[in-house]
Amino acid sequence: MQSPPASPEELAALEARIDDWLARESSENPAIDAVERDTGDDVRWFVRLLGEEKDVWTAWLTLGQRTLRYETFLMPAPEENEAAFYAHLLRRNRKLTGLNLEIGDEEAIFLAGSLPVVAVTDAELDRILGSMWAAVELTFKPALRIGFASRFDG
Repeated sequence: MQSPPASPEELAALEARIDDWLARESSENPAIDAVERDTGDDVRWFVRLLGEEKDVWTAWLTLGQRTLRYETFLMPAPEENEAAFYAHLLRRNRKLTGLNLEIGDEEAIFLAGSLPVVAVTDAELDRILGSMWAAVELTFKPALRIGFASRFDG
């Protein structure tokens, strides 16, 4: 069952809560390198994160009338070993909670999920970014070594 749409007032309050949470987190969390807001029609934040396996990546948080969608670009489509690459990602997908590995534009690989707006809390925002960070750390290098193996030879 789909969540009911949030009212403009509820969305404005949630937007302010996310702004406040990101401001606090960006000053306290060393993994957050920068936070920017979309200046277009969408209510979207770009959170640049510092990783260990993937040095820098950006999480996009997009607030809609019913959901908060979160996603990040993981890597381009594989250059080789496609069957093993996608099998690896499907096996990783089974271990993710609240996130999915997806094929997006130009066959690129994304990590994404969504949450009903009524469920967005500071604790959930923390869980989302933490889960994304952990999933990128666990998934990126092994998938890269499979899908771009010849770049690592010799």
